[in-house]
Amino acid sequence: MSPGGRSGPPHLLSEPVIIFEKVVESVSRRGLVRFTRKAQKLAGVSGEVDVLIAGNRRLQQLNRRFRKRNKPTDVLSFPRREGGDIAISAEIAGKNARLYRHSAAQELKVLILHGMLHLAGYDHETDNGQMAKMEHKLRAKLKLPASLIGRVQSPKRTSSSRPKQRRSAGRSQ
Repeated sequence: MSPGGRSGPPHLLSEPVIIFEKVVESVSRRGLVRFTRKAQKLAGVSGEVDVLIAGNRRLQQLNRRFRKRNKPTDVLSFPRREGGDIAISAEIAGKNARLYRHSAAQELKVLILHGMLHLAGYDHETDNGQMAKMEHKLRAKLKLPASLIGRVQSPKRTSSSRPKQRRSAGRSQ
């Protein structure tokens, strides 16, 4: 019998691992762990999910190795049978946070949610808008700024910047 008088095995909740290879100022590891767990549950991803926050060089290496694209990208997802891994560029996240006028922590959460939906099996390149709908719905529930897919469809324009072409192939944005 387990504590509390209940029988059966204890419920084990796998805690996401957040690895900062690149420091992002004013971002709480604990806050990202809580957010990742919540996003994982809402996206319906079971198993262990780990997040790597690294520099452009590392994301470029991963993008080249797994997608045959020799350039950095903002987020990559690597699904496993149960859960998966998400890799995020700290530099691109910081740049987008400034461009879209929100915090680096908010931008990392937008990227984690996007990556989580890929781990759940969504693919915005082939699903006729299903991922975009789900991302919009979860973004509202999680009180996040504009979704990654939404930005691609209508990028923010500022007087000092031209809209950037976003790449979207495979399990990345």
